[in-house]
Amino acid sequence: MKRPAVALSLALLSFFCGGGTLHAQDLVIKNVRVVVGNGTVIERGSITIAGGKITAVSAAASNAANAIDANGMSALPGFIDAHRHVNTGPDEKKEMQALLDAGYTTILSGGGPADGNITLRDHIDSGKIRGPRIIPSARLDLADSTPDKVRAETQAIAKLGVKWIGEIALTPKPGPTPKEMENLRALLDEAKKTGARVQIHAVSPQTMMAAVDAGVKYLVHTPHFGWLPFDDAKREAAAGVKQLSTIGFGVPVFGVFANDNNPRFRDGKPWPESILQGDGRGQEAGYKAVNARTSWDAGVIYGYGTDTNYDPKAGLAHELKTLNLMFSVQDIVKLMGPNTASYIEMSNELGTLEAGKQADIVLVEGNPFDGYWNLLNTRLVLKGGVVVSDQRK
Repeated sequence: MKRPAVALSLALLSFFCGGGTLHAQDLVIKNVRVVVGNGTVIERGSITIAGGKITAVSAAASNAANAIDANGMSALPGFIDAHRHVNTGPDEKKEMQALLDAGYTTILSGGGPADGNITLRDHIDSGKIRGPRIIPSARLDLADSTPDKVRAETQAIAKLGVKWIGEIALTPKPGPTPKEMENLRALLDEAKKTGARVQIHAVSPQTMMAAVDAGVKYLVHTPHFGWLPFDDAKREAAAGVKQLSTIGFGVPVFGVFANDNNPRFRDGKPWPESILQGDGRGQEAGYKAVNARTSWDAGVIYGYGTDTNYDPKAGLAHELKTLNLMFSVQDIVKLMGPNTASYIEMSNELGTLEAGKQADIVLVEGNPFDGYWNLLNTRLVLKGGVVVSDQRK
């Protein structure tokens, strides 16, 4: 495999050896399979980058000197996790690099604490550490609050400059309490004044529809307590609701927390008895997978989120293998790219490899359409035109 031009290689060497922040370079990725993300695939093309953005995607051959020869690789839009638990801390440098190495270039925090999210974002934006683009969020409780308190907390979150409110749970069974719904309506009303986006954890069909009917536009989870009726999913789509997958919830994890062949829940505790508010024997996994396809077929804008905080590549593999039960790789590319960019309201910048978009690009070995597992073969990751992970041999 050919290497980048000498100037680019020296810059990368300086960067990865701690020689300072590497700025976006004008370069070309050539001889690459371009998975645009909008359904188009260019089997052998090139991507031109300038000023941190994609300026051209073409099927024509490139003779550019300052080029990365990606022969045998596929380029996809940088991965977005719209519900990942991240925060500042002593291991943030290692944790953020692991996210980049897995292919993630944008993370919508799973729900704060907001000040820690802001600090982490600032550490990355200032160049103190490398990491994905961090979108902070804040937590808010509806069960033990009042409308006045909810309104005050919403205003306080706005003063922090945080636009996303998450980790908002509603009682799944038998459904939200009158108090929760009163507080939710106050939250939605106040959020309109501040421009905040309200995300709800609605993990049963009845709770999901209560949230939809109240005017919620962002749902973090696919329901895992009971089957979602297709008519309800169509109502969800008609309301313009956007929803995240997180369907690996309930599916046993192997080999991440210990290599003892024992199934574990996503927090490392025994599966299935430690599943939160579980129905028993892990049937939540079945509900989620089928309900995911129901929402998709009904026309819901269905995006990608893991709701995890363990090893990013393991979390990616876990979510992908579960999605693969119900979705083709073609669907998964749409789900992870343009749909998730739509969820985080950044469709004009992310989600597809098109001129004018941010040069957030993942190069993987092989062809992802041969199997979702090739999405795990990350070789090179660019964020805003900057090479932030180089795993080529």
